[in-house]
Amino acid sequence: MGDSNLHKDIRVRTGRFRPPIVSCAAVAVVTIMVMTLPSCWKGSNAQVEANAQAAVTVGVTKVVKKTLSREITLSSELVPFQEIDVYAKESGYVQKLNVDYGTRVKQGQVLATLEIPELQAQLQQDEAEIKNASNQAVRAQHELSRYEAQYGSLHLEYTRLNRVFQGQPGIVAQQEVDDAQGKDLAAASQVDAGKASLEAAQSQLGAVKAKLTHDQALFDYSRITAPFSGVVTQRYANLGTLVQAGTSSSTQALPIVRLSEDDLFRLVIPVPESYVHYIHVGDPVNVRVPSLNRSFPGKVIRFSVDVRQDTRTMHTEVDVPNPDHVLLPGLYAEADVSLEHRDDIPSVPLQSLNHEGDKTTVLVVNSSGDIEDRRVTVGLQTATDAEIVSGLNAGEQVVVSDRSALKPGQKVNPQVVEIMQFKEANPE
Repeated sequence: MGDSNLHKDIRVRTGRFRPPIVSCAAVAVVTIMVMTLPSCWKGSNAQVEANAQAAVTVGVTKVVKKTLSREITLSSELVPFQEIDVYAKESGYVQKLNVDYGTRVKQGQVLATLEIPELQAQLQQDEAEIKNASNQAVRAQHELSRYEAQYGSLHLEYTRLNRVFQGQPGIVAQQEVDDAQGKDLAAASQVDAGKASLEAAQSQLGAVKAKLTHDQALFDYSRITAPFSGVVTQRYANLGTLVQAGTSSSTQALPIVRLSEDDLFRLVIPVPESYVHYIHVGDPVNVRVPSLNRSFPGKVIRFSVDVRQDTRTMHTEVDVPNPDHVLLPGLYAEADVSLEHRDDIPSVPLQSLNHEGDKTTVLVVNSSGDIEDRRVTVGLQTATDAEIVSGLNAGEQVVVSDRSALKPGQKVNPQVVEIMQFKEANPE
């Protein structure tokens, strides 16, 4: 009995470790799942790769409003606004020389004084003639006064006799009336002659005074003055030098000094024919002087209204103020002349434009991330940007990266990039 129970217990424990019986259907399901799993992974990776290939990353920039301007650079030499050789109007010896190289003078300042003995003697003679003419005029005035007094007495006598003769005939003889009338007429003639003599004396006095004024004006030219403020850049004469009058081209007249106005300079630039219609009086000009490593503000003040036949350029002058006297005559300068200037206009970089004949397009990334081929109208163009007249709105994204593989309708991943633009640094 005990042995039979023992064998039964052993059978029960042994049966607990018996392997389970698995059906054929379950084995088939597991086998299919194991075989199918790699193919599912492979299909998912292909889809990811396809999506990755479809969403290409492109560099874009936004259409922004900015100020655009176009300019040209022309080179020339700075010249003084005015520069002259100062000559003497009368011949004479240099008695005083008040300036030298580099002397700054004001308008009206005496540069040199000449010694002209002939004019000094002439002035003395003129003064003597004026004194004599004045005496003659005084004498004529006295004579006239005497004639007028005589005429007044004789005319009164004639008037009284004639009144009595007319009122009471027979009291005064006709002969007496006629004699009084003759004396009256003679006295009147003397008065007229006295007036004529006085006028002649006064005219003579006026003539000699005018001669004195003329000679004094010539003598005043012995003081050579500056016609404008500037700096003396050349001295030709020394003390004691005999200078000839510079009023005749037949004489080899020697100037005293050369005077240059250096508070203001002219920059004469030849504007090419194709840019002439952009030039206006008052246009600002940036004048760069490489030798000084500085820039100066200038302005277009005047220009000829014709184009030269030989150079096809227009003579244009830019005035450059020089209050600190930094600029020097003959310095080489470069003028940046503004041709066109527009504020707050939509613009895009030049590298975003595609040109095909007379057609201009850009690739736009819309709000859905799709590529659009948009035709645009371009206005003002600079070295880096172009104005968009129509076809784009501010804020839209245009492609600036490589566009050779892009097609309209393609999905892309836009990434805003910074456009590298070269800007020439103006020397200060």
